Amino acid sequence: MMTMRRDEQTELGARLTNLRLEHSDLDSTIKALEGDRPNNELKVKRLKKQKLQLKDEIVRIEDYLTPDIIA
Repeated sequence: MMTMRRDEQTELGARLTNLRLEHSDLDSTIKALEGDRPNNELKVKRLKKQKLQLKDEIVRIEDYLTPDIIA
């Protein structure tokens, strides 16, 4: 397994925090648009796709930061 330097862990941790915040912001925006007007359907679809991409990146970073434990 590849070991990570402390500064790499810190950088990834900060990136993870920012991604989670952006993901949460998108969720709030989507909810507001869904309750607003039906004309926002395309915009909501695009935001949901962006939110899913963020979630995928969050999971990749979490998996990288969390060591595998063999029981």
